[in-house]
Amino acid sequence: MGAGSVMRAMVVDDFGTGIFRLAEVERPLAGAGEVLIRVVASGVNPLDSKIRTGKAPHGGMTAPAILGTDLSGVVEAVGEGVADLAVGDEVFAFAGGVAGVPGSLAEYAVADARLVARKPKTLSHREAAALPLAALTAWEGLVSGVRVAAAESVLVMGGVGGVGSLVVQMAKGIGAEVFATVSADKRDRVSELGATPVDRNATAAEIVAFSKDGLGFDVVYDTVGGAPLDMALQVVRDYGRVTSCYGWGTHDLKAISRHGGTYVGVFVLLPMLTGRGREKHGEALRSIAAMVDAGQVRPLVDPRRFALEDAAAAHEAVDSGKAAGKIVVNVAG
Repeated sequence: MGAGSVMRAMVVDDFGTGIFRLAEVERPLAGAGEVLIRVVASGVNPLDSKIRTGKAPHGGMTAPAILGTDLSGVVEAVGEGVADLAVGDEVFAFAGGVAGVPGSLAEYAVADARLVARKPKTLSHREAAALPLAALTAWEGLVSGVRVAAAESVLVMGGVGGVGSLVVQMAKGIGAEVFATVSADKRDRVSELGATPVDRNATAAEIVAFSKDGLGFDVVYDTVGGAPLDMALQVVRDYGRVTSCYGWGTHDLKAISRHGGTYVGVFVLLPMLTGRGREKHGEALRSIAAMVDAGQVRPLVDPRRFALEDAAAAHEAVDSGKAAGKIVVNVAG
């Protein structure tokens, strides 16, 4: 495959307008330590839409840009020094769409091989593309961060969201006793995931009463931020651990300090932005794939189908907040 080959991609020329343009652009080549992936499906995250509209400068993208953070596809070419991936491998990754790296809303994408893992065998490309960013966020807090153990009690603040639903499943798969805050109309969904539903409007005393000895939870994973994170700091047990992927606001640490507790922040973009620790993402995705294939984790995918040229509609579906699962763009077919 020589230079000069072209591919179809969705390009955003201006983050002020956030308008997509279907274009033919030069097909990238895999350099040392990289793989070229033929993209089959591209998962759409709220982060993608925020970058497109100029609301997430921390994403490190400049226009014109090809967005798309999550992908599932097939390795088309392997760069020098890549030993553990081969042409024809079916893979998934969070590997672009931030840090100036062209993303997955294109027929091909080049990725740092350290960020890539073979996709779960039990998932289609469409399902696999729904996982990387959200699953890595869940894993980084629950496993790498607070190191949850079997038989511990875990409370998830926001148990049916994209990240929260995966935290619930991962914690359950590890063997923890899982609880999750939820609105009244989604209690059944939390129960189906394997957690005990807790009213999201409950008081701290009411929430703590759910814990095994009435003394709080070993681990609290906040996926919402704001007031729910404040609540998480209150309902952790003595010497427990709190983690959050939305710790952006101002919070009073008095409650968790009086519990002798630990707080762990989650910022899953860090390896992409710094270039350091990228192998951790690949390793985590391999572990996540194993949990999927063991029947412990399953993504929830919105049934609507969007083609590459429908990327704007896919972003609108995410922005609406009413999607019934992860929005995925079918890039190939």
